[in-house]
Amino acid sequence: MADRDRDEVGRARNARPRDGLGRPLPYDAEGVERQPEGIERTPEQALAEAQGLLDDGKPFHAHEVFEDAWKSTDGPERELWRALAQLAVGLTHIARGNGAGGAALLQRGAENLEPFAAEPPHGVDIAGLRAWAAGLIDEVKLKARPEPVPPKLKR
Repeated sequence: MADRDRDEVGRARNARPRDGLGRPLPYDAEGVERQPEGIERTPEQALAEAQGLLDDGKPFHAHEVFEDAWKSTDGPERELWRALAQLAVGLTHIARGNGAGGAALLQRGAENLEPFAAEPPHGVDIAGLRAWAAGLIDEVKLKARPEPVPPKLKR
């Protein structure tokens, strides 16, 4: 275990290349470039970058963008970014073939968006995202591996 990849503060990191859904590949494989971690973005930048990644079929990478926003935000909006991260990772699990786990994360993310429904921050389409999540959850229940369409974050 001494050979495990570590970051500058000693936390375990996996330097293996990853595929478009964040799954580790063999060390010598050609992977998809990873999202840099710990980047502070404006809400508009985070939403635009995450939407581009979702549209490109990279929900795992979009999750990383939302996770940065979540971890760098204080106050009530912190839960908005956590909920968006949950939706993106739920989509990731479904795309990887884990429908049950993905549906659970989508449900959790949709529920965590509910407090923002009355006054959606940053133009986030809370009602649309919740409806998208509910529809994808229903698809998962109907068939083992749906072809999920990425959500639109803003109206």
